[in-house]
Amino acid sequence: MNRRRFLGAGAALLGAGAVGGLALPATARLLAEARPGRLLSSEVPLPEAFQVPLPVPAVLAPVRSDATADHYEITQRLARLEILPGLRTEAWTYGGSFPGPTLVARSGRAMVVRHRNELPVPSVVHLHGGHTPADSDGYPVDLLLPVGSSGAATSPGSPGSSGSSGDRAAGAAAGHGSGHSMSGMAGMAGMAGMGGMPGADGTGGAADLLRTVTGERTYTYPCQQRAATLWYHDHRMGFTGPGVWRGLAGFHLVRDDEEDALPLPRGERELPLMLADRSFAADGSFAYPAVDAALAVPGVTDDYMNGVLGDVVLVNGAPWPRVEVDRARYRLRVLNASNARLYRLELDPQPSGGDALVQIGGDGGLLEEPIAHDAVEIAPAERFDLVVDFSRYPAGTAVRLMNRFGSGRTEEVMLFEVSSRPVSDDSAVPGRLCTLERLDPAAAVTTRVFGFRRSRNAGWTINNQPYEPGRAIARPALGSTELWRFFSDVHHPVHLHLDAFQVLSRNGHEPGRYDAGWKDTVDLRPAEAVEVLVRFTDYPGTYMVHCHNLEHEDMAMMADFVVE
Repeated sequence: MNRRRFLGAGAALLGAGAVGGLALPATARLLAEARPGRLLSSEVPLPEAFQVPLPVPAVLAPVRSDATADHYEITQRLARLEILPGLRTEAWTYGGSFPGPTLVARSGRAMVVRHRNELPVPSVVHLHGGHTPADSDGYPVDLLLPVGSSGAATSPGSPGSSGSSGDRAAGAAAGHGSGHSMSGMAGMAGMAGMGGMPGADGTGGAADLLRTVTGERTYTYPCQQRAATLWYHDHRMGFTGPGVWRGLAGFHLVRDDEEDALPLPRGERELPLMLADRSFAADGSFAYPAVDAALAVPGVTDDYMNGVLGDVVLVNGAPWPRVEVDRARYRLRVLNASNARLYRLELDPQPSGGDALVQIGGDGGLLEEPIAHDAVEIAPAERFDLVVDFSRYPAGTAVRLMNRFGSGRTEEVMLFEVSSRPVSDDSAVPGRLCTLERLDPAAAVTTRVFGFRRSRNAGWTINNQPYEPGRAIARPALGSTELWRFFSDVHHPVHLHLDAFQVLSRNGHEPGRYDAGWKDTVDLRPAEAVEVLVRFTDYPGTYMVHCHNLEHEDMAMMADFVVE
């Protein structure tokens, strides 16, 4: 769908207006039927599938520990990686690898992570799914400038400082490093063109919110939350899409006693799987359709305004990998770290009797009871914790993980080779995994409505407003429960910072099959309305709600909310 046709259909949908039924006029069905994103074809021959062994990201060891916390250090730096066989790709990395190293936390024990920026661009780190104080949440203009940047007031965030905020007016003359200049607005100038962002010229407004530090920044995660699969990634305003696309993403796992007491697969039979589609230029570099190749102005070219889809499916940074598995149960922690691609994951062949994918957890940790699926649908930023029993297959079976939303090469994801060696397996999936607290709709003190849609004049918006740092769309009280209703024009995976939520309804009916448990990202299909209950706990301050289609996010589909 071209830009003009998209805008015309979008205008028709906005005219429909309903939050509940959202009856679509015929012109708007173009939107409802369109899947997010446009394929960006690589300029290099693609490798054969299932030739590369599955890598497992290394677990990062703390540099020191004390009575209350474990301390870690990560250097963000360029690295030339062999992602496609025989080619080198320059990546932006956490610690020199893609994905970055896995951080493993213990519930109730704080984690302190010091990041050093040796990249040629500023960065922001967000712990996705983390229950985190506002000054460590990764607000998109809390910039960490590269080591050696000049021209900005950096105290107390100079190299070696652990400060999380610095001079709010700093940044107007700050350098990218490596010879690049920075406008100081870190992407706001491009957003101003989509709806008039105050302060984009550095004269006030949004500019006053810039909280930059140079060289190093320390993020503190109290880890007062249950066991879950989280992830950390770049969250710089206007440039989250290219930042994640170029490699700034990694797993962050939280463990606790409740989960440890269950007889779930563990050790080598617990596999984190980060799914990320990418495209490659002729020289092996990551291809990305940025509107400005120097990344001084945010956004992508018109053809990719609904999201960028790659033609190479990477799992843990490897193209269509393979892994040998025992005839035993495996726990697969699946993360969709793609910018815009949706996956419908299914095993081929299916085991006799079906129900191959047994879901034990989601974004916010364990479900109360396992749910057996033939396939799972996973939107960008969602996580599914699955158990697969490979003893249901004969030895020697080659089991493909398929993406039924893909086509051609993107229909395949990876290969499991079922071993013939004799093994023992004492794991199990209990019929009851935990007892979840249920939020009470009657406890909601207010209902808020958030429309995620394309505005004719303002880009991707929430409630018809493009993102402006410092403008709060809601001010919930600390400790309160609220009902938030999200509705969409096209496909939008909606992510809420600070607290996980529970899905109350989808289009006025029961939650969907993939909505169980605590969530922090909910998949809104075209012209859907989803209601969630959220309780705002522990930490006051400014947080965000936004679309996790990263191209939508970079083109202003974000909003602040302030917990008071």
